[in-house]
Amino acid sequence: MSAARDLGAALAAVVVLVTGAPAAVAAEPCLSEAACTAGQLADGTPYQFVRPHKWNGVVLVDMDFAAGGLTTALTGSLVQRGYAVGGTTRTVTGWRIAQAIDNQAAALDRFEAAFGPARWAIAEGRSMGGFVAAGVAQVHPDRFDAAVPMCGGLGGSVGQWNQKLDTVFTAKTLLFRDTDLPVTGIPADVPGAQQRWISALATAQSTADGRARIALASAIGQLPAWGLAADGATTPVPRWWDAAGLENGMYQALAGGPLPYVGQAMSSRRAIEQLAGGNPSWNTGVDYARQFALAEPAHQLSVVRLYAEAGLDLRADLERLAAAPRVAADPAAVAYLSKGIVFTGDVRVPVLTVNAIGDQISTVAQQQSYEELARRAGNSRFVRQTYVRTAGHCTFTVGEQVAAIDQMWQRLRTGRWPDVSPRAMNGLAGDGRFVGHALPRFNRMYAG
Repeated sequence: MSAARDLGAALAAVVVLVTGAPAAVAAEPCLSEAACTAGQLADGTPYQFVRPHKWNGVVLVDMDFAAGGLTTALTGSLVQRGYAVGGTTRTVTGWRIAQAIDNQAAALDRFEAAFGPARWAIAEGRSMGGFVAAGVAQVHPDRFDAAVPMCGGLGGSVGQWNQKLDTVFTAKTLLFRDTDLPVTGIPADVPGAQQRWISALATAQSTADGRARIALASAIGQLPAWGLAADGATTPVPRWWDAAGLENGMYQALAGGPLPYVGQAMSSRRAIEQLAGGNPSWNTGVDYARQFALAEPAHQLSVVRLYAEAGLDLRADLERLAAAPRVAADPAAVAYLSKGIVFTGDVRVPVLTVNAIGDQISTVAQQQSYEELARRAGNSRFVRQTYVRTAGHCTFTVGEQVAAIDQMWQRLRTGRWPDVSPRAMNGLAGDGRFVGHALPRFNRMYAG
């Protein structure tokens, strides 16, 4: 029987324990052979947990769980394995990352008030939830024993948005210099800004000049050269010598896929600028020719070939970038965003990361930054990183996610890291796609 059918069969109405809610919370179906608790935190954020009757002592706390996590196949699989699972939602906090991090500790308090102390508490999640899980490991090592961040922006609040600025700034300067397409200062009409960017890039993609410059912007911004098509289908992995295929992958990641990078660069930047009271990103002093020289070799070669095919002068475009007026940050906005979470390498509990090599939102280069900062701080013994051969944002199977969580539980039980090589992880995941991956150095490392 599939995990989804198992979960459907397991759904049953039981008593829901509601603790700590400022107002009555409607009871929801729980899982059979389990008990649930739900309520609201002090700031109004919903929380929810499910604890199996045969509990292994581990509770997994996820920023997004209370937004439908109870009915997922992943939760069904984890509960069947003995894990308690739960957490909050992002509906109240949004990009208030510091508040979201603290909410995970507050939610853990509510779980333990309902069910008693956990033997081990693990922060885990995907996307912003993965970002928050890594933040929990740094901010609350007294409350959490470990973290499993999946597809999280581990370049930190400031670093990841500087990286996104590089990509959009380069594309605007080289392709749309005389337009009003926004780079920062995103207008209130976010859908309109997204559509104008996506349409402009689609038009550029239809010309040789446009494809060459899209490839350069993507290489500078460290986007993957492999992505999902607009209908969500996985495109073939291009070979390193296939300049056209690599550029097409870059374009799908930037603007052509179901979750385009440039779309998120508009929507989330608008939210962040409103919270921060200004622009928290900058490229003053940034040498884009140097960033291109440090890009992945296959991406560099693709750009060189596409420029030659288009009859463009690559050096001239790099000089144009060097001469372009820079974007300065608002210091108060930088200070605000830094409070969200800047990863410093201060890792004192085990952290196992999971990332897709074709993730256009949480790029693999950001994972390099996290590991490097931990190494510099003398904390590399606490960090292990794994990579999955898949395109798109957070496109993991249930088995791949369970494998990572099981390996972290093994680390907590024994005090030693188990084998997290691709072979070992794939053996646990069954249909796993874990691979070794050589990481590019993150261009915009920022540790405060």
